[in-house]
Amino acid sequence: MKAINQVNTHETPNRMMRGSDIPLRARFRRITRRVMLYLVVLSGSLLMIFPLFWMVSTSIKTVAEANGPTIVWWPTQPQFEAYSQLIADPQWRQYLLNSVFVTTLAVVGTLTSVAIVAYSLSRVEWPGRNIVFFLLLSTLMIPPQTTLVPQYVLFYNLGWINTFNPIVIPGFFAGGASFVFLLRQFMRSIPRDLDEAAMMDGANHLTIWWRIIIPMCTPVLATIAIFLFVANWNAFQIPLIYLQRTSLYTLPIAINNLYNPQQVSQPWPLIMAASVLATIPLMIGFVVAQRYVFSSIVQTGMR
Repeated sequence: MKAINQVNTHETPNRMMRGSDIPLRARFRRITRRVMLYLVVLSGSLLMIFPLFWMVSTSIKTVAEANGPTIVWWPTQPQFEAYSQLIADPQWRQYLLNSVFVTTLAVVGTLTSVAIVAYSLSRVEWPGRNIVFFLLLSTLMIPPQTTLVPQYVLFYNLGWINTFNPIVIPGFFAGGASFVFLLRQFMRSIPRDLDEAAMMDGANHLTIWWRIIIPMCTPVLATIAIFLFVANWNAFQIPLIYLQRTSLYTLPIAINNLYNPQQVSQPWPLIMAASVLATIPLMIGFVVAQRYVFSSIVQTGMR
């Protein structure tokens, strides 16, 4: 009996030590996974921030530093002549106004038309609605490159070359089937009791759309507006095709024209300064609308 008791007394502390090791091992694994996750996220963040850092650092370099054989990560004496040159240039201000004008009209027109079409496809019963919706979605499978020539011929016959019409007016006809689909799905999740109650009070479809549905779709509309703003602000191909006069150029075309392939030494500080100035409105727009974007993601997940 004494031997058995001695064995038990010796085994009990060992078992306790093994049991205490389990939480420590689990905590060590949890901390290790968290550290590895943070390292991956930090590496990805640095990878995403590096182009922005390089753009800003190059914009304040001299032409010799920007075109030199060695890499200069940060200039010894920052130069801001490129920014002052662009801000003082009246032609650059004209390019900025052109971009603001085109982007504003395109975003407002597309948002309005997409909201109307999505409402009719989700809240109004009419024959052939599902067929029209299917045809609308089928346009997503058409490569946009295949429609460039027919569109150019159409706009040429309409006399719209060297005008902003080919860039702005298509948005007023629900340009963007993916946005119609996104907004339609969100509108379908709104209870129809609201429509019925409003109709009992004498409201028509236009009143319901403007006073009930649109306020409830604000997060989704803000998300779509951000996508439209970025796409139209950075648009290069379509403005390059239709805007052939210098006075009509937008910022992406103007920045591209700063690069001269026939020169050995390129004005990289001027090009990067123009890119920084063109990026600032995008950052401001995202900061202003980010809470609506996150709210849209949360609501979509909850629904």
